[in-house]
Amino acid sequence: MNQKILKLENLLRFHTVFRQLHSLGQRRMLAQWNHVFSSAYPVWTAQLCIRPWQTDPLIGAALSQYRLLVTKKEERSQKSQLFSTKSKKEVEVWIGMTIEELARAMKKDVDHVYEALMNTAIDIDSLEAHSHLDEVWIKEVVKKAGMKLKWSKLKQDKVRENKDAVRRPQADPALLTPRSPVVTIMGHVDHGKTTLLDQLRKTQVAAMEAGGITQHIGAFLVSLPSGEKITFLDTPGHAAFSAMRARGAQVTDIVVLVVAADDGVMKQTVESIQHAKDAQVPVVLAINKCDKAEADPEKVKKELLAYDVVCEDYGGDVQAVHISALTGDNLMALAEATIALAEMLELKADPTGPVEGTVIESFTDKGRGPVTTAIIQRGTLRKGSILVAGKSWAKVRLMFDENGKTIHEACPSMPVGIVGWRDLPSAGDEILEVESEPRARAVVDWRKYEREQEKNKEDLKIIEEKRKEHQEAHQKAREKYGNMHWKQRSFLKYQEKKEQKHLKSKEKEEGDSHILPIIIKGDVDGSVEAIVNIMDTYDASHECKLELVHFGVGDVSENDINLAETFRGVIYGFNVNAGNVIQKSAAKKGVKIKLHKIIYHLIEDLQEELSSRLPCTVEEYPIGEASILATFSITEGKKKVPVAGCRVQKGQLEKQKKFKLIRNGDVIWKGSLTSLKHHKDDVSVIKTGMDCGLSLSEEKIEFKVGDEIVCYEEKEVPAKTSWDPGF
Repeated sequence: MNQKILKLENLLRFHTVFRQLHSLGQRRMLAQWNHVFSSAYPVWTAQLCIRPWQTDPLIGAALSQYRLLVTKKEERSQKSQLFSTKSKKEVEVWIGMTIEELARAMKKDVDHVYEALMNTAIDIDSLEAHSHLDEVWIKEVVKKAGMKLKWSKLKQDKVRENKDAVRRPQADPALLTPRSPVVTIMGHVDHGKTTLLDQLRKTQVAAMEAGGITQHIGAFLVSLPSGEKITFLDTPGHAAFSAMRARGAQVTDIVVLVVAADDGVMKQTVESIQHAKDAQVPVVLAINKCDKAEADPEKVKKELLAYDVVCEDYGGDVQAVHISALTGDNLMALAEATIALAEMLELKADPTGPVEGTVIESFTDKGRGPVTTAIIQRGTLRKGSILVAGKSWAKVRLMFDENGKTIHEACPSMPVGIVGWRDLPSAGDEILEVESEPRARAVVDWRKYEREQEKNKEDLKIIEEKRKEHQEAHQKAREKYGNMHWKQRSFLKYQEKKEQKHLKSKEKEEGDSHILPIIIKGDVDGSVEAIVNIMDTYDASHECKLELVHFGVGDVSENDINLAETFRGVIYGFNVNAGNVIQKSAAKKGVKIKLHKIIYHLIEDLQEELSSRLPCTVEEYPIGEASILATFSITEGKKKVPVAGCRVQKGQLEKQKKFKLIRNGDVIWKGSLTSLKHHKDDVSVIKTGMDCGLSLSEEKIEFKVGDEIVCYEEKEVPAKTSWDPGF
């Protein structure tokens, strides 16, 4: 910089001298010039030594501005040199972060991440802003952005305080008080479980049930004439409700196994026995329908021996009571057997402190909102209590018994309906009382967070598997194109992409008709759970893919209609309603709503809908059969045409229909006839017993004596799904 300034100073000095000399020449006074040159020489020399910017203000200002500019320019160049030597910008990343999180960490737009991932093995079309990225792709994006990685601890591993609610430690035995037994009635469908409960309650529950079968789990408190109280759970016996039966066994003290004396041990009987064993619950055997002439109670006891249910008559510890639920015979003996077993178990509970219980069933009521049926197992539930169950919480606004009567408190072993839930909990969820609403929200938030982390881990596993698949495919592609010239490689890739695009469009067209999206709506959570469990048994995806778009509790809503319209799906409702407005909206949008009261009718309807999505199968229907008695050939122009002399053995041959040639049981040709003659006349039909000559559309086929000609027609027959739900 100093050298540049010195050069400029010299130039300005010479310019000043030149200007002074020019002004002196203008005066044309040689004498005065000489005088000035001789006498004032020291002064002139001194003037030459004076810096020009000190004598000329304009030049000084210009030079100071130039100095400032040069200084700033050099400072900038020095800063840029220092910046280039510094490290790149660091980006804090972690394994499994989403595209949106990576863009935010880089302070870039989401599109920047998509652009960086172009021309890589990853499928960009399948990525969303919330999609998780693998380590390889995170490195790739950061590298292309010219930044430096800084790995942080895994986001999902960051410590977060566990705010979950848990059951209390076991109570002091001195605080425990006797409680009523909780008894679950289990058994095969239509063996009389609900009729038995009707007799105990003196009600007519069975008469109100659709199809005469129980499709919900019911909880009832029964007072016996002796003054004892028993809480009964009536579980469905239908094959579809296995999860309900299992839940009933888990919350019960005693299982009453109902077996029909005229029917014996059936499939759901065996399943009920297994549920009781899994829950380690004692069993009381009720052999029902003993009033029938064909009843054989001893046969039932012998059949149960194969499943380790040994009655007292055979040296075991299982009480067996012969009853008739229809007539009410011997029901008191069954109640006494249950009470005796309960006394042996010494059932007690702690009625103090925070409430603990289990959700038996949950549903949405139009006037009350989310409602649950629960069994209280510890503590005493009162109005205003704050409860947590699963990922929902409640402030109890109302409690009622099985008859709908309002109650003010519920003790252990007591079934109770609870109103006040913010969201609908799932059947089987554990109910815990907490001290306040903020505490309840914290518990629910923690549980949602835990579920989210579990889902993230599952997603990461899937991402890792996909990444390996992409890597393997990429490696194979490199090996395939490795030794090719770039022009040949580009041409082959173009051809493959073109073919893939055609196949994808073809698959999409075919796939739309081979996919059945469905929406399930049920009256209670347990019913929806049962239907969804049946969906899990679907094993005919190779025929038609079954997609469960949404399921929930409550009547069919406008949101369900919109969802079904978007996915071109069908809405199935179980014990729910669809109002006139909803049905009109569905008809306008072309959405099917199918409502059912009986679960196996719903499944049969679903099977029919699946079958309607399948392509029709073509079946052959024979019209007539003929045997070849002789072969010969005729000349047509320059060609020799083979002709078969036949006799119709069965039905008739129609020239316009299709034919097939059978030799030794094998079909060797299918097609149409070019000619059909009776003697020398062309005919269209040859009936049974008549002789004819015929030639085929394919001249290369040779006839042999003894071959069979079959005339048939093809008809399209609707296909039927191979899915068997098991009932």
